[in-house]
Amino acid sequence: MSSVARPHDPTSANDVVLCDDHPIFADALGIVLTARGVTVRAVVNTAADVLPAVQTHRPQVCVIDRHLGPDDGLDLIAGVVAAGTGTRVIVLTGDRDPATARRAIEAGAAGYVCKTAGVAALVDAVRAVLAGEGVVDVPAAVPVPRSPADAEAHRLAAHLTPRERECLSLIVDGLGTGAITERLGVSAATVRTYVQGVLTKLGVHSRIEAASFAVRHDLLRHAD
Repeated sequence: MSSVARPHDPTSANDVVLCDDHPIFADALGIVLTARGVTVRAVVNTAADVLPAVQTHRPQVCVIDRHLGPDDGLDLIAGVVAAGTGTRVIVLTGDRDPATARRAIEAGAAGYVCKTAGVAALVDAVRAVLAGEGVVDVPAAVPVPRSPADAEAHRLAAHLTPRERECLSLIVDGLGTGAITERLGVSAATVRTYVQGVLTKLGVHSRIEAASFAVRHDLLRHAD
């Protein structure tokens, strides 16, 4: 379990524990949420780590990915709600199925947000849930208008080659050079060339910055 441990502040109005089984995606999302005023108490990557993190950090909100390796995030909702910490659950997922959203709410979740809705929607959902509201966001297939910053990010990403875009997706999923080499069937030197192309074209300086940039601006419409 990777953890961002901070002393618990009972007056904090927006602290969360974040769980996603893609470590780089989870860490990048944590960076973005922190930049937008959300206090991330811990970032965990497995179903087994969720309840201990909630009991330790007692966050107002626990954001749980729907798919956690072999585990279903929906199965964790009842345990978090019953933990006695007052924590409310938001399910973050790539699954747009309204029936799945209904299952999450029936299990006790206060929110259901699709990853394709973007980080701004998640921040809004956290704030709405903290205010006592329920949030169910199952987006239609109609594209959402982009902010100027998002539009610029997508303009930069449009210069990525298909292989560079695929490489960026694998970076967000947490794969290192060796794993990307195997996945793409190319040499390590070629992977490094792809990575450098991604960094240069997006105007970032490291893989974690590239992952954070992709998450922040929804460049890949990352799904589970």
